[in-house]
Amino acid sequence: MTIYRHFAVSLTLLSLPLVFLANPATAQSKNGKQACSQPQPAQLCNTNNTCGSAFSPCVVDVKRTGDGASSTPSSPGGKSNALFCVATGTKVTWKSTAKNIGFVVDTGETSPFEPAGAIIGGSDRAVTVVAKTPGCYKYSAGACMSGAIYGMCKETNAELIVVGGK
Repeated sequence: MTIYRHFAVSLTLLSLPLVFLANPATAQSKNGKQACSQPQPAQLCNTNNTCGSAFSPCVVDVKRTGDGASSTPSSPGGKSNALFCVATGTKVTWKSTAKNIGFVVDTGETSPFEPAGAIIGGSDRAVTVVAKTPGCYKYSAGACMSGAIYGMCKETNAELIVVGGK
């Protein structure tokens, strides 16, 4: 039974990036428009939604919620699935504080992070990447409960802005 559960979780986590690539992200700025569709999205960044610094990492908590999934940055005004900003060179740690959760974060074809590619982690495995490429990025975050049956994985879409260093 343990082997079957491990296989089911692994298969689910490996298939989530394909689902995310097929769904467009829909994060929105305060005025209800997508931040990345704004002419100068970096102007949406402020002290309340800027996460991390050169001295401390930005921590993003990915969870499976009752009716979906959420990604919440550790910024002062950090809210679930809200736009957040990081400066280039900032370490971003993706983790889940919820018990028995696995997650996949995918920015699509272009990744602002190094190493590039899908970020796959879970309750027992935080993943740290470094913001390298300035710009506005849409991402999908999916979360699954360990040993989940069909329908126990959910996803959310959000946006983040990587601003150039000063």
